[in-house]
Amino acid sequence: MELLYIYTQPIQVNVAWYKWKGLVNMVKHSVTYASSGVDISRQDDALARIKPLVKATKTSGVRSDIGLFGGLFNARFTESKPLLVASMDGVGTKMKVARMAGIWNTVGADLVNHCINDILVQGARPLFFLDYIAAQKLEPDVIEKIVQGMADACKAADCALIGGELAEMPGVYAEGEIDVAGSITGITDEENLLPRSKDMMPGDVVIALPSSGLHTNGYSLARKVCFEIAGLGVNDELPGTGQSVAQALLAVHKSYLPHLLPLVENKKLLAMAHITGGGLTDNVPRILPPNLDFVADTSSWEIPPLFRFIIEKANMPIEDARHSFNLGAGMAVIVKKENCDFVINHLKTTGETPWIIGELAGGAGCVVYK
Repeated sequence: MELLYIYTQPIQVNVAWYKWKGLVNMVKHSVTYASSGVDISRQDDALARIKPLVKATKTSGVRSDIGLFGGLFNARFTESKPLLVASMDGVGTKMKVARMAGIWNTVGADLVNHCINDILVQGARPLFFLDYIAAQKLEPDVIEKIVQGMADACKAADCALIGGELAEMPGVYAEGEIDVAGSITGITDEENLLPRSKDMMPGDVVIALPSSGLHTNGYSLARKVCFEIAGLGVNDELPGTGQSVAQALLAVHKSYLPHLLPLVENKKLLAMAHITGGGLTDNVPRILPPNLDFVADTSSWEIPPLFRFIIEKANMPIEDARHSFNLGAGMAVIVKKENCDFVINHLKTTGETPWIIGELAGGAGCVVYK
């Protein structure tokens, strides 16, 4: 006979009977969080690594340190009619390429820059960022590299990384899988809010800014083409690019904040569209009034080699490609014709290489390619 404690009161239990019932493990063995697949020590290690990275992004508005249950930010703003603008996004299956290449800092910067661009197109500058990192098993060194990329991108945008979540979820994520997502909050003055659709008219000019690559969209297709159809490895050269597959696919999603925010503040823009999933075809109509089309001049730019490689290997119709990728145009900006030269000259002084990609014409709120 052995003693089993239930509610702290000892009672006699016949272990042989429990063995006969197949329940001896309930008597002999305990189950811990770690044995079920979640090791808190890995989370603690990761947190210790990222604390100084997060602290380095602190701005004048931050009123808390990492470790509290919520991040604090001063709500006194200088704008006369402040509007908060919030958004969230992820990096998608670009994480699979990061795992294959063993390169992690770029995806952290991707996440922040994507979110920055999403609120920028409404005229907002970023205030603070929150991240969510989930995995089958947390790897502290990987987490540190991802957050380093986030922190670098936040510092470049004067945006505070004020908190986040690390989640270890065996059974939800497959072995070796990791995912990241983030939310951003920014601010604009009501008079700078975009788009100004009511001010648009036929003849307004659309200016494009180049992308740095796929950004964070189209990776399920790109991976299939590169690794399955073309049979390339991450360290092989991607034909026509002069780069390895890893370099081409992991190029950091560009932030357009330093180039475009001054134009928002001096009211030279009518609208901006961040060209993400859906390409020009889906994203520009989001900012058009229902009576105007965007007429895109397809001869105004050459599709970069990375996209041409994917299109050719996939035997992909150009209509599908335009609906799946940015095809080299990462941002579209609508301006009055009289402001066109000013905007282009400003963008060039910031190191950008803009081009006129089309104009607005009477229509039904669609994109027309010519």
